[in-house]
Amino acid sequence: MARKIDEIAPVLRAEAENCEEQGALTDDVVRALESTGVLRIGIPSELGGYEFSPSQVVRTIEQLSYHDASVGWTVMAVQFVTGCTAGYLGAEAVADLYPDVTAGRHAVIAGQGTRLGTAVRADGGYRISGRWGFASGIPLATHIHTAAFCAETGESLVFTFPKELATLVDNWDVLGLRATHSIDYVCEDVFVPATHAFAATTMENVHGGALYRLGLVNLAAVVHSGWALGVGRRLLDELKALVAAKTGTHNAAVDTGWFHAAYARAEARFRAARAWAMEVWADNEATLDRGEHLSTEQETLTRLMLGNTTWSVHDVGDTVHRWAATTAIRRGDLQRYLRDLDTGTQHITSGPVVLQKCGASLAGLAPGAHWHFLDLVPD
Repeated sequence: MARKIDEIAPVLRAEAENCEEQGALTDDVVRALESTGVLRIGIPSELGGYEFSPSQVVRTIEQLSYHDASVGWTVMAVQFVTGCTAGYLGAEAVADLYPDVTAGRHAVIAGQGTRLGTAVRADGGYRISGRWGFASGIPLATHIHTAAFCAETGESLVFTFPKELATLVDNWDVLGLRATHSIDYVCEDVFVPATHAFAATTMENVHGGALYRLGLVNLAAVVHSGWALGVGRRLLDELKALVAAKTGTHNAAVDTGWFHAAYARAEARFRAARAWAMEVWADNEATLDRGEHLSTEQETLTRLMLGNTTWSVHDVGDTVHRWAATTAIRRGDLQRYLRDLDTGTQHITSGPVVLQKCGASLAGLAPGAHWHFLDLVPD
């Protein structure tokens, strides 16, 4: 996969401005991505997918995000949802949605599950209603994955249904990640068969192997950590190229010891964050490979690692912005990456509430608690 992404990298870079202008990936970028098969990296191998390990997924999303942050974000969202749906749904739904993955005949799924709609039981399934946001990559999708709460059963479920059953709301007017087209969508009394629903908090997969025992939140942490790492590395390399052109000129700030130390600190912070991220995923993989689920401490460290990775990279971005001077305010790759980073850090999985709960758990102030989606709850 790394070689295939390297081959399409010139297309991703050349089309970045065009993607941003139209607020979605261009046809050239979509064709390039399809040629790599990258949207199949999360689909179980038994269905014809690649079923990458967490560390492989991190490196793949990191590589894409290095070349274009919006491409990396779009792919991370779509492959994550497309893959986990295949892992958690039963045989009937999988036959419908993934008839021939190796031949490219499978659903491509977008949507989100952190904002709950409502679900009412109906004969053979559910009727769902609600408004959801941040459907990253939905132009690529054939189907939508979305979460709703059923008061009759007390369950939060994730539903998968054809995209045309929802009303898409073209409201993606944002600072950064403009090309992800992360719009809202609305459903009004949409019927979804029970076969096409699974519990939002499940860690028990029907298809595939160890990867899917992570559950939705931990799977999201995989892709988000990869995205942040790709963006951080690109920003440091953009600054490195910029200062090479400025050094030796009159009153060049980059020729000061102050800059040299600042760049060194930024490199150290980025490399430390990346090293810990890969350490966490290696430890998690070892646990999953033994046939076990992650412990509460491992889930806590996974959430904390994601927050640390995201905000360490944000600090790197602050350093790049400061020393890039007026170049950072002009249209171009550097400005776009800084805007994309400021937008990507706002995701709920790296938010302050999650950080507080991690601290309570690690400090021993939540004895006996376990993670339930994004909440730390008593046993």
